Amino acid sequence: MPSLPETMTFMDHGEGGGPEVLVAKTAPVPSPKADEVLIRVMVTGVNRPDVQQRLGLYPPPPGASPMLGLETSGEVVAVGEAVTGFALGDKVCALTNGGAYAEYVTAPAAQTLPWPKGYDALRAAALPETYFTVWANVFGHGRLAKGETLLVHGGTSGIGVTAIQLAKAFGAKVFATVGSAGKCEAILKLGADAAINYKDEDFQERVKELTGGKGVDVILDMVGADYFPRNLRSLAVDGRLVIIAFLGGFKVPEVDLRPVMTRRLTVTGSTMRPRTTAQKGEIAKALKEKVWPLLEAGQYGPVIHQVFPLTEAAEAHRLMESSAHIGKIMLKVAD
Repeated sequence: MPSLPETMTFMDHGEGGGPEVLVAKTAPVPSPKADEVLIRVMVTGVNRPDVQQRLGLYPPPPGASPMLGLETSGEVVAVGEAVTGFALGDKVCALTNGGAYAEYVTAPAAQTLPWPKGYDALRAAALPETYFTVWANVFGHGRLAKGETLLVHGGTSGIGVTAIQLAKAFGAKVFATVGSAGKCEAILKLGADAAINYKDEDFQERVKELTGGKGVDVILDMVGADYFPRNLRSLAVDGRLVIIAFLGGFKVPEVDLRPVMTRRLTVTGSTMRPRTTAQKGEIAKALKEKVWPLLEAGQYGPVIHQVFPLTEAAEAHRLMESSAHIGKIMLKVAD
């Protein structure tokens, strides 16, 4: 394997602001810690937390890279002294602790997975952020079980597409909210049992109709305050509301909490980035055991909306903020 360069190109967001602040700059190639691998990046995924960090609303936790980028795929080019299970030249994808908008990035080995058989760099890079998030929140905190019903808000986002596919794979019924007729059609093709256009109908009333008044067992919500009262009213007895983002705000001025008690509801949520390496590693093990075989069998997989060169990250962020995409937005770094 050729020797590593001393410097690399990365996308800097400076002091933060609009997409235009993203510019290519040069930095030293990072060195892996004892428990990390160094990856020569081929493709990187664009995610909502990247946009939030660029805006100054989602600072990285202590010790994490200040650079943008939470998922990647590529080739292992160096391993830390404590790493086992990975060797130089391995093709991997990883949930990084930042820094993936670059030619090289480090990732804890515990958060690194081999490409599913039959996958290339593009499809592999589209997996970590959404699959880790959906597995932890829908099947972990949400405890979704076979035969239950899931409502997904933002059904055509990367998270939404993944949630629909995995919930169906494990035997659940799935409803999803989207904002256009075209997106309704797209999620029905992905396997959703019902599509709800939130611009034309009240999702609470539609859920009531779809479930015969029972409500759904689990809701995966990335809207937050704007949907909170209706989410509570849309849950079945013993239902679970899992909040993973606050695109509609995070302060609820007044809400009737009686349903929480009378119907034994659970309101929970999480973010992925502050979790420990050990916690993320447990999610990675579960994905490799339970989800990678489904991907390798071709039953499910990521939906790629558009691919931009790394240096056009600003355009990728503009597309993300427009919400016009269906599936994942990606950055190509190298072959």
